[in-house]
Formats: sequence, C-alpha cells, structure tokens
Amino acid sequence: MNAARRLWALAEPFHALTYFADEARSAFAGAGLTGFWSGYFAGRAAPLGAVGPEVVTAVFVNFAPEFVARRVPAVWAQATPAVALAARLAGVDAAVRRVLGESWSGSDESVEAVHLAATAAAAVDVPGRPLAAANTAVEVPGEPHLVLWQALTTLREHRGDGHTAALVQRGIDGVQAHVLAAAAGRSDRAWLQKARGWDDAAWEQAAAALADRGWLAGAQLTAEGRAVAAAVEADTDRLAAGPWRALGDRGCDRLAELLTPVRAAVVAAGLWPAGNPIGVPEPL
Repeated sequence: MNAARRLWALAEPFHALTYFADEARSAFAGAGLTGFWSGYFAGRAAPLGAVGPEVVTAVFVNFAPEFVARRVPAVWAQATPAVALAARLAGVDAAVRRVLGESWSGSDESVEAVHLAATAAAAVDVPGRPLAAANTAVEVPGEPHLVLWQALTTLREHRGDGHTAALVQRGIDGVQAHVLAAAAGRSDRAWLQKARGWDDAAWEQAAAALADRGWLAGAQLTAEGRAVAAAVEADTDRLAAGPWRALGDRGCDRLAELLTPVRAAVVAAGLWPAGNPIGVPEPL
C-alpha cells in the first residue's frame, strides 16, 4: 500500500470523530444544528462559507442534490460558518479527550504527529481543490490534538478533491461512483443509499448506465469495470501523493507509526462503524 493510501486509511477514523462521536453531535446541537445531517453539512461545508446547495452538491460530489437541499442553505440560518467551525472543533476536542485520554494531547507522540501532519498539510496543492483550499484557511487553537485533526482533515479533503477529478475525467457521476464502490465491495449499497440520499430508481439508472459502458454485469463488476475502478483509485492515490512526497518516506513511516494506535483507539471505542459509506480500506 502506497504512502498516500496507507496514511488515509490510518487517519480517516480520527477525522471521522466529527461524524460518529456523540460529543460531535452534541456540540453541533448546542450550536443550533439539530439532527445529524445539519451538523454534517454545516460542519464540513463551513470552511467554504455560507454557500448554497449547488456548491455543496458540486464539491461533495456523491450526495443526491435533493438530499443536500433539504439541509442547505437552512443550516446557515441555524448557525453561521464560524459557529459551525467552532462546534466541530469542540466536538472533536471532547471526543479525543474521551477516546485517547486527557494526557495524550500533550504527549511527545502527539506533538510529533502534529509536526509531521502539519508539514504535509502545508504542502497541499490547492488549484482545482476547493475543499482542501478552504481548509488551509481554517485557524485552530494551539492544542496539539486539534491542530493534528485539522491537518489530517485538510489532507483528506485534498485527497477527496483529487478523487473527484479522477471520477469527472471518466464521466462518472456521484451515484455511479457509489454503484462501482458497492460492486467492488468497498462499501454497502444500503449504507450508501441511506447516507447519500439516492433512491432505488437513481441507483438502478446508474447501474444501467454502467452496464451500457460494459463495466457492470448485474451487481458485479466486469473485467473492464474492475480495471476502471482500480484506475480511479490509482489516480486518486497519485493525485494525493504530493504532500506526502514533501514529508518524505521517513516522515510518512513515522506518522503512520504514530497514527496506528490512534486509529486502534477510535475503532475500539466503536466510533468507526463497519461498512460505513466512506469506504476506507484496512491499513496494511
């Protein structure tokens, strides 16, 4: 597994505390963002400013437009982007303190991880990468675990922006990407439809379009479909590699070593649901 994919696999559960931890949901609710999806869309989109549903749909890519429009722009009447950003950090702060312990944030390991992740995040290339670019401008307090969380979040959004480019290049839209992911076994159709808002009709229409291209046979990928899915992932890894090259092999290996117990703690706490729609591989 290359460095970009390995570090994504290790870091994503830590980032995802903002989605799956009770503390995150409580922090968003305290800011007026009641309901999981209000917190999700406001928290993740807040670095972009008070954008409308068209922009959120475009940059998030894989959500049904109607699903987004049920929450955006209404979330900005509940909380400004600045309030949503403060809430997402408050939720992560509380979750990290519970899952990893009060002493971890100031530990030598945490401080070293911050330095390495921040070095990589400072090297992200932002042209054509709206979510990564927006996250580079987010200011965080000096607590090491929050600086680490924001750096890893910038890097995962940088990767996501590159994944979008890999899909668009091949004429694969959001729901088609999900059909391919489910057929490849990276996630579950029921999870994806529920969590991304696509109904059966949209799913079946996407599957038919992929079958017409020779990529799908029933619910299974064809040989050509497997090659396309692999090429999308390879391009995503390639487009995500720049910041990790800047960190260097030794730095990447050390950050992976430092993140391994962090990931294990998040998983052990039950905050990384099996089969979740993010579709992250197991780190090797």
